Amino acid sequence: MERFKNFINGEWVEPLTGKYFQNINPAKNSDVIGEFPFSGQDDVNAAVKAAKEAFKTWKLMPAPKRGDILKTAGDIFNRRKEELASIMTREMGKPVFETKGDVQEAIDTCYYSASETRRLFGKNAPSEMPNKMNLSFRVPIGVVGVITAFNFPVAVPSWKILPALASGNTVIYKPSKDTPHSGVIFAEILEEAGVPKGVFNLILGTGVMGNMLVEHPDIDLIGFTGSTNIGFKLGEICGRTNKKCSLEMGGKNPQIIMEDANLEQAIEGCLWGAFGTTGQRCTATSRLIVHKDVYDTVIEQLAARATKLRVGPGLEDSTEMGPVVHQAQLNTCIDYVKIGLDEGARLICGGNRLTGGIYDDGFFFEPTIFADVTKDMRLFQEEIFGPILSVAKAENLDHAIELANSIEFGLSSSIYTNNINDAFKAVRDIEAGITYINSPTIGAEAHMPFGGVKGTGNGHREGGWTVFDIFTEWKTVYIDYSGGLQRAQIDNYD
Repeated sequence: MERFKNFINGEWVEPLTGKYFQNINPAKNSDVIGEFPFSGQDDVNAAVKAAKEAFKTWKLMPAPKRGDILKTAGDIFNRRKEELASIMTREMGKPVFETKGDVQEAIDTCYYSASETRRLFGKNAPSEMPNKMNLSFRVPIGVVGVITAFNFPVAVPSWKILPALASGNTVIYKPSKDTPHSGVIFAEILEEAGVPKGVFNLILGTGVMGNMLVEHPDIDLIGFTGSTNIGFKLGEICGRTNKKCSLEMGGKNPQIIMEDANLEQAIEGCLWGAFGTTGQRCTATSRLIVHKDVYDTVIEQLAARATKLRVGPGLEDSTEMGPVVHQAQLNTCIDYVKIGLDEGARLICGGNRLTGGIYDDGFFFEPTIFADVTKDMRLFQEEIFGPILSVAKAENLDHAIELANSIEFGLSSSIYTNNINDAFKAVRDIEAGITYINSPTIGAEAHMPFGGVKGTGNGHREGGWTVFDIFTEWKTVYIDYSGGLQRAQIDNYD
């Protein structure tokens, strides 16, 4: 069995704990991918020390030169796309056609971040005094701790790591314990691209390491993607220790289908949004809100399509939906089916663990649809992170928007309609960071802001130009060439 290592200060090193954990294939539990470091506080300390020292020189490298390294990383990601996609599928389950897209997102982010190193613009403004100039610049923050979830093991960390490096910060990356191999490949690629020693560090382990990173006094910023509960806890620590943090957390995303929508298009979009990545996306379509005039028709057609989805190992070309990531997530799906039935929701299809043949050695669950779900039900309110879709009936557009907004999350949203007035009203009134018109709730692009409101985030936006607001600080400079003392902030209008 292959044994993997941490990457600290440009070296592949064994964990100082001497401990390891096994990573298994969720589609085939007998397939053990390898043993990965079960790191501890001493490993975190070593990575932070390396990153802090490397920051002294990395921040001084001209930003476009940093961009050249990221461009090279994009080329390597592209060269290793097929290999990395297979590795990702093997350790987290989603089909290869999805993991290829995951890698492509990293490629796009490499190139975008590289190009932005020539556009880290400051702003200048006129001074209120003569012979004085006012300037402002973006400057790096320092050592960044990055903590991410399993579902997009290359794309999501790329949204944080690459702009952080482009901005001149150094990084310590702790991937999910369910996708450590993808983290190893990420480190290999940055190493080959020429990232200097200590600038990027990888430490592997369980969730408790997140606290070690957040609590460390020499970590200046935390970039987190994961559950809302954990995000809130990390945010509390960051508040107490005065660290900047970017929190990308849960979602319970609504798709609205109006009576005038193209139903075939809307149903295909819902299938992809609800069951792509086995529903394990923060942007997954987990709530479908349908106008009463087409409610029965949509449910009938949707169920007919969902029951025909090919569920199986993601490494098989015919697979349309893979397994959930582990036993705990499978148990969560089983529990929520019982919750839905107990609450009085109507089970339309699915609801069971798949068994027999290839299914017995994996964590497979049927695409599941509940109808007649009301806004007070847990099915409607709580993030499940699995292939379970809740369908609710709306009387009209205002009611649909009310239902969409009646939860604690606000990440992504969608409406299918051919009425331009309804579309713009939805854009204005839905409480979400992202709204799609005639598209599902998934499909973010690397060059656009990504993030949510309410319980989904803390105001930051990854992706696009806005991500650099996370990983830089503003420095204001005043240059006085008057030759004398000019007293600022004194009433000069007498």
